[in-house]
Amino acid sequence: MTTGVETFEFQVEARQLLQLMIHSIYSNKDVFLRELISNASDALDKLRLESLRDGDLEADTSDLHIALEVDKEQRTLTVRDNGIGMSHDDVVQLIGTIANSGTAKFLKELKESQDAAASQDLIGQFGVGFYSSFMVADEVTLLSRRAGESQGTRWVSSGEGTYTIEPVEDAPQGTAVTLRLKPEDTEDHLYDYASPWKIREIVKRYSDFITWPIRMAGESATSTPEDDSASEDDGTTPELETINSMKALWARPRGEVTDDEYNEFYKHISHDWNNPLETIRMQAEGTFEYQSLLFIPSRAPQDLYMQDRKRGVQLYVKRVFIMDDCEALMPEYLRFVKGVVDAADLSLNVSREALQQDRQIQLMRRRLVKKVLSTVKDMMSDNAERYATFWKEFGRVLKEGLLGDFENRDAILEVSSFGSTHDAEQPTTLRSYVERMKDGQEHIYYMTGESRSIVENSPHMEAFQAKGYEVLVLTDPIDELWVDAVPEFEGKQLRSVAKGQVDLDGEDESSEGGPEREQQKKDFADLLAWMTTTLSEQVKEVRLSSRLTTSPACIVGDTHDVTPALENIYRAMGQNVPQIKRILELNPTHPLVSGLRAAHGERPMDSGLAETAELLYGMALLAEGGELSDPSRFIKLMAGRLEQTL
Repeated sequence: MTTGVETFEFQVEARQLLQLMIHSIYSNKDVFLRELISNASDALDKLRLESLRDGDLEADTSDLHIALEVDKEQRTLTVRDNGIGMSHDDVVQLIGTIANSGTAKFLKELKESQDAAASQDLIGQFGVGFYSSFMVADEVTLLSRRAGESQGTRWVSSGEGTYTIEPVEDAPQGTAVTLRLKPEDTEDHLYDYASPWKIREIVKRYSDFITWPIRMAGESATSTPEDDSASEDDGTTPELETINSMKALWARPRGEVTDDEYNEFYKHISHDWNNPLETIRMQAEGTFEYQSLLFIPSRAPQDLYMQDRKRGVQLYVKRVFIMDDCEALMPEYLRFVKGVVDAADLSLNVSREALQQDRQIQLMRRRLVKKVLSTVKDMMSDNAERYATFWKEFGRVLKEGLLGDFENRDAILEVSSFGSTHDAEQPTTLRSYVERMKDGQEHIYYMTGESRSIVENSPHMEAFQAKGYEVLVLTDPIDELWVDAVPEFEGKQLRSVAKGQVDLDGEDESSEGGPEREQQKKDFADLLAWMTTTLSEQVKEVRLSSRLTTSPACIVGDTHDVTPALENIYRAMGQNVPQIKRILELNPTHPLVSGLRAAHGERPMDSGLAETAELLYGMALLAEGGELSDPSRFIKLMAGRLEQTL
């Protein structure tokens, strides 16, 4: 175990981040105290939970609380808790280093932002709450001892180039963060955080709902700056008093809670510095009672797509914190939802495994999901701008529910939006698409691709554009998965324009077309058979196309084939997927195709025709955004043909 003082240097990105904090990138410095109190509250929750799980834990849980200590003469402020505390390794990992995968992106976006509002929004997206202390302090000291351990750890830094870590033998259980405050720069105590009056005001505004007592020495919770001065002069010893109400917001009548209180509570549980997009309250009474207070964030968290991400719903039982990140209460595709659920009839020491099978939990989950989806639906009809924000931030995640949540699939489809050829700027709902369908149109058409430009310029779209048919433009990776799992919407089948046969005149993929079509098949029969044999390594069939109007060829899949993009997704997940041969379709009216047919009829043994067929296939592959198996050969063949034209 370490016995002496260790000095470490901050990594470059961490040092830059701290310098930005020190130089006041956030206009409202008061929030530093909210962040420290929130961390202390979390530590108390974790200790109570750990003591329930581990009966042998040597920890004092008789009077769990948060204490605020102000020393006006020394200009220090200490936020102290007797919660779970941190070990030496915890301090090194959680406090000593802050450079991570998100820090570089944070710094880049922060430097690019042009105003203070943008800066404060960015801070909320990264876990840097503790470091907001450096906005108001010249030096920060953290002293912590983990419950059940004998030795504590002290961490000290001025936020410049280095920090120190040393062991402490007589540290109390929990964590104390002491700020050596910067010199007072105003006369009205606006930023005088050595003033007890100022500290009480901040606690009342931001942390009144914390369920643990926040104690502070003082004559009165409603005293003023003048009262602070008087208490110092008269020689009296202030008594410790609780300065927060400790009333759980979800248990208070709706009319008694303001929007500001909801916003601050959300920031407390989510560690987000932005207001939520939507607040959702539920109360169930009867044989199974519970209360919930949920929030939809206004911005997606940075870890939304990370493997070790956390869902944000906390579980309480009769206002006693039981579990953070309760996965059983919210499905994976709603992992962005934050909030609390307070049940009346669960055990205080219930395990995560037991929750997965608990009938009451499953009932709560079902109701919570329906409530969240109905809230999004209301948002869609009542506030288009708010819904647009929601979909921009969380639409990709919500669509994951189309794969597994069969019970709510229709509700998810109802609140989903998709890119469309109808309007390049505004996404459309499926219901709006159906309302715009042309007379005689039977199916909902879509195409998946890496980008809108690739989809819009794809040869597969030509016949649909010519007929004026609307096509959904699906460019999210998740779209490759859910379109095969969702067969229809309101009786209309979803059809890929890049799969199966297309006959828009007959709106039926089994339609064989008219006499002209039959004559074309006879005229091109020899060419199609020859090309199918010639390109047998690449395709399983060469046939005439009814979806092309200007391009010579395109590559399509059978109706139930896996797309190349989906093949790549499966392979990236470590699954072995056999390569599926697709179909090359030719446009019989294109001069290149008709010329190839004529040349093949005149000189079927000409080896140059095989190269032309290979080039035709390569062009079709490139046109859909695919990759050539042998780019150098393709370029060599193309260069040779171009040379012959000179």
